[in-house]
This record gives sequence, structure tokens and C-alpha cells, in this order.
Amino acid sequence: MNVGEIVFGGSLWLALPLSLLAGLVSFASPCVLPLVPGYLGIVGGSTDGRQRVARTVLGALLFVLGFSVVFVGFGIAFGAAGLALKPWLDIITRIMGAVIIVLGLVFVGFFRLFQRTAKVNLAPRVGLVGAPLLGIVFGLGWTPCIGPTLAAIFSLSLDTASPVRGALLGVAYCIGLGLPFVLLAAGLHWATSSVAFLRRHIRAINIAGGILLILIGVLMVTGVWNIIIAESQAVIGQYVTTL
Repeated sequence: MNVGEIVFGGSLWLALPLSLLAGLVSFASPCVLPLVPGYLGIVGGSTDGRQRVARTVLGALLFVLGFSVVFVGFGIAFGAAGLALKPWLDIITRIMGAVIIVLGLVFVGFFRLFQRTAKVNLAPRVGLVGAPLLGIVFGLGWTPCIGPTLAAIFSLSLDTASPVRGALLGVAYCIGLGLPFVLLAAGLHWATSSVAFLRRHIRAINIAGGILLILIGVLMVTGVWNIIIAESQAVIGQYVTTL
């Protein structure tokens, strides 16, 4: 399978930007955004000046690498499961769509019972050595907290029926979730201002993210998602790339 078949042979072309957006929404969620300064402080150590900035950026990258291992691994697993369940993928897609609708409603504010967060409270070693482990702990422990957006990504990974495409969706999600960590670690003023904006409008962001999840779920339940993918593939297939 060549690169073109990987990118255009399924729903990946549409799912990738959705995965990236889901990562950004997860970063802006109430169970991640308030903890960002603490994470950066843990991985940054106690040095000062430029050395501290460089160390914090490196620590943030290692932290992102840690949780990326977890989420990309999940993407591969769900992509492989989709491949194994391909004969029943249509009905499974509709069922997962219904699940995503419910999780979207939870994100918006319905079903208070499911809005309690469950996190694993572990304290790995601090600094650069512990940064990847802290990222892994974050990926495993915070999965129930950012579950609504992750469920959407896992469903899309399942729909691709490919471990490679599932991995790519996991990478896109981790970029959306991890890039803000790195930008803040670099001390970019506009990034700090953006986080302040997110804090002020976190409720609106959650509602928008929930509506997006509901929309994706409705498309999957009604079968429109598969129709969109099939029609787009037919259009893409009419074009031949020239060298």
C-alpha cells in the first residue's frame, strides 16, 4: 500500500483534521487546561533564564512523547480491530455513532452522573528523566476524563479498518493535544494569551466540542458519514497525479 492509498483509501482525509481538532478541544477541557502550569513546572526543573526555557521545552516534548505512545497505541489497536471486524463495520459504525452522540451530550452538560472525572493519581520522578513517564501516566490516567473526544477518535480509527490509519489519527490527536504544551513551554506570549482566552471561554468551548461530537455521531448513525466518504473517494479517484 503506497502513501496515496493510505491517505485516500478510507475516511482518513476527513478524519485527520477532526482528530487534530479533538486534541485541541481536549487540551481546553476543564480536566487538562487548569493543570498545564503544574505539568510544565514539574518537567521544567529549577533552572533559570534561557536554560530553564530550553529545559522546559525539552521536558514538554518528552511529556508529549509519553502520552503519544499511549494514544497512538490505542489508535493502532482500534484500527486493527476495524480490519478484523470489517464485515460488520457498517453496523458497528452506527453503534459507535450513538455512543458518540451520548458522549457529546455529556460534553455539553447533560447526564451529570457521567461528568465525574476518574484519574489515576501517580507521581513519577520529576525533570527530564521523568517527563516521558509523566506523559504515559497522563495518557492512561486522564483517558476517562477526556473520554468523549477520545471515543470519537477511536471510533474513527475503527472505521478506517487499518492499523496504519489508526496510528495516523492518533498522531493527529496528539499533535492537537500536545502542541499547546510545547508552545507554552517556549514562553510564547501569544500562546499564553490564547490560554487565558480559553480559560475565560472554557464553557463555550466545551459546548462547541460537544456539538461537533453530536454532529459526527449523527452522521455515523444515519450512514451519511459513509456516503460522504464514498462520494469523496469517487471524486478523488477521477484525478491522477502527474509527475
